[in-house]
Amino acid sequence: MDPSQENAQPNQGLDLSAVRSKNMPADQGGQPGGAAPGAGGAGGAGGQDPNAVAVPGLVFDVDESTFTSLVAISDRVPVVIDLWAEWCEPCKQLSPVLERVVTSYGGRLVLAKVDVDANPRLQQAFGVQSIPTVVALIKGQPVPLFQSALPEPQVQAYFDELLKLAGENGVTGYAAVGGAEPEPAGPAHPEAEEALSKGDFDTAESLFKAALANSPADEEAKFGLARAGLGRRLIDKEPADLIAAADADPKDVEAAKAAADAEIASGNAGSAFNRLISLIRTTAGDEKESLRLRVLDLFEVLGADDPAVTKARTALMRALF
Repeated sequence: MDPSQENAQPNQGLDLSAVRSKNMPADQGGQPGGAAPGAGGAGGAGGQDPNAVAVPGLVFDVDESTFTSLVAISDRVPVVIDLWAEWCEPCKQLSPVLERVVTSYGGRLVLAKVDVDANPRLQQAFGVQSIPTVVALIKGQPVPLFQSALPEPQVQAYFDELLKLAGENGVTGYAAVGGAEPEPAGPAHPEAEEALSKGDFDTAESLFKAALANSPADEEAKFGLARAGLGRRLIDKEPADLIAAADADPKDVEAAKAAADAEIASGNAGSAFNRLISLIRTTAGDEKESLRLRVLDLFEVLGADDPAVTKARTALMRALF
């Protein structure tokens, strides 16, 4: 998509009313009660916020003797684990990317770094065959993420999905370093929303992208950008024609993505996700990655609380791993 395109045509014949409004979670929601055992409360003094978990930093090293502290933290905040070694060149490329992305979430994730040479039992526990390997802990349960050095946008996409999975399991606290609370979520984007409501998808996309450039963890901007992208892709398209074309050639990746867009806009999210995830199981390389990214984009359109998203996220994980 080209956000610089001028004179965008208004949305003709496209009804996005079937796409649900996203019920955003509370900025720092979480389960009631005290901090997880061993994790402590935030703020030190008073521990006013029961959703806060005191941590030594958003990025820190762990070894076999301190690893159990991660389990306690993961009851409240998702823990990303970077398994690396000093001799590993791809690890040196990936580690700063992980640190930068985790920090951008302002305490909604923490990053624990494990030197596998110094901690062979942890390497064995996670079944690590090659490094770098990135996994996560949610309520003490391991969640496989990816291996090898990935570009920053892909790393962020994985972490976005991790946060949604964590939220579905009630892990919605935040990490506080030295008692500092994270910055509040970004403000609403009225100009972008107005452009979106008028079918001016180019302007809406440009404004939402600008917001994300300033605050990569801005959930509201991600939601708006996903809706704007869907609207642009469906301008002057007839949903029934897109679906028919994909049904006629089930192996056509581009046709499948277009049909899934049409099905989401028509309120048939289950069919959209089944179509894309079925192809993910039979494709590889760039085609598989483009399908995965479209599924994640459509997750953003519907919102994490949509039942179709919950079901599809499980199916996507199985298809990928």
